[in-house]
Amino acid sequence: MTNLSSLTVTDSVSFPEAIALTQSFLEQMASGALSEEDIAQVTENLVRTENGARGFFVTYLSDEGTLADRPSPGIFQGLGSSEQIVSELMVKNLAMSAAMVIAHRRSGDETMAQGSERVRDRSTHIIQTLALPIMQQGIKSLLETIRAGTGSYQSFLERWKYDAEQKAAIAKALQAVLS
Repeated sequence: MTNLSSLTVTDSVSFPEAIALTQSFLEQMASGALSEEDIAQVTENLVRTENGARGFFVTYLSDEGTLADRPSPGIFQGLGSSEQIVSELMVKNLAMSAAMVIAHRRSGDETMAQGSERVRDRSTHIIQTLALPIMQQGIKSLLETIRAGTGSYQSFLERWKYDAEQKAAIAKALQAVLS
């Protein structure tokens, strides 16, 4: 039915390789070629390393198709297998997408703004469904960093040069997912 060997993820997977693997993974999911067990296993293998998880999320969350709008149980099962990596990246994906909606609208690019809204909404859904305590702590830490102007996420906020309006959008998105 499917060729799972084409979706083999090594511990040394690079970011570009993880993107390519995730694109192939999405195609096989869309065609119905994978069981929920296969989906869980491939997702788990992708998110067990930083590069794999980054490649998975950048591809999965921004995909033009609708699979990521209603993630299958296998996706959630796989994501839950690597709480630390997944939590950190999901908090940042939510923050970055919320901030980029503002940036794209400022530059008059409504198509990109809508893409960022899609990533924000998908990130919100995943965060709320997984409801991982470590993810909730990351959300609270980022909110506190925004409020205090210092904290564990300060270098992240400075690296991307988010301004007050973007930080407010990030805070709004974060507050919406606090359980």
